[in-house]
Amino acid sequence: MRKCPYCDFNSHEARAEIPEREYVAALIADFEQTLPRVWGRRIASVFFGGGTPSLLSGMAVDDILAAVRARLPLAPDAEITLEANPGTVEAKRFRDYRAAGVNRLSLGIQSFNPQHLKALGRIHDDLEARRAIDIAREHFDNFNLDVMYALPRQTLAEALADIEAALAFEPSHLSAYHLTLEPNTYFYSHPPPLPDDDSAADMQTRIEALLAAHGYDNYETSAFAQPGMRCRHNLNYWQFGDYIGIGAGAHGKISFPDRVLREARYRQPRAFMDKAAAGNAIQASHEVSAADIGFEFMMNALRLTAGFEIRLFTERAGVPVNTVLQALDQAEQRGLITRDHVRVAPTLRGLRFLNELLQLFLPDANKNKNIN
Repeated sequence: MRKCPYCDFNSHEARAEIPEREYVAALIADFEQTLPRVWGRRIASVFFGGGTPSLLSGMAVDDILAAVRARLPLAPDAEITLEANPGTVEAKRFRDYRAAGVNRLSLGIQSFNPQHLKALGRIHDDLEARRAIDIAREHFDNFNLDVMYALPRQTLAEALADIEAALAFEPSHLSAYHLTLEPNTYFYSHPPPLPDDDSAADMQTRIEALLAAHGYDNYETSAFAQPGMRCRHNLNYWQFGDYIGIGAGAHGKISFPDRVLREARYRQPRAFMDKAAAGNAIQASHEVSAADIGFEFMMNALRLTAGFEIRLFTERAGVPVNTVLQALDQAEQRGLITRDHVRVAPTLRGLRFLNELLQLFLPDANKNKNIN
């Protein structure tokens, strides 16, 4: 396995056999150490994400889910998602995941064009991508396909061809992402030739129209779903809900009556396993300040095309909406949001210029920061 040149997630090249049993034991230990902070809460979704979770065996996934069920109530209809890369797909492995309780699959296709896959450093080709989707469809009714656009030297016709190829498989959910050059990636230090801003914007507009014509609901900036098939796990995240993050580099957010706590685990797998075994895998934790809480809420909720109900802000942020009233006024005056006494929602302009919109909610000392 190797790391893609655009990827800024916490993933590492596998240079030797993966110590699966030791890593699963560390995950369970990390989860147990989190229990005092979330005791009695009900888990509505589980998401195996980051890196390549499909390198795990079905038995490992089964052990993890069994550990979760034994320690906290897991909703009977819980959404349990596993991310997979086409280059690591095996039919038996997918059967085992389904038997373990995984009921939603997310495949990182990115493109069906061999040249673009090569430019992105993907380990699979277009034939492997199609084969992986066929295998996924045999075992999962609910599956997502990740597709990227504004790729190196990509034309509008090629971007639309990728979406049309994905639609041919009738996925319940499709994520269409604009390729961005993130710091600490190879592409950031060695930028490839990308479509200009106008071309990329045209791709986005045409992709959204194509997916809408096929009945997909664009409920979040990059997320499109068939009716009733929105990703519940990600919706919770975008609505500023709580989540436990376990594993190397995982982040979590836990709310209490008087504070919101963010946690980050050790990034390196070896360090994470050692620290979890020693009783504390958390490398850093901090309380979200009252000055930052409004921005942090908006950074998530304003990605949703329908926005959010005002009561949700008070409930999840723990402060009255008056704390962000001035920013809301400015956003409305600039045509970036619409609002009434019930709901705040981004306009099409607000979605297109999300950085400009979010910047209004930054604490005064940080107004000039760039947001990604």
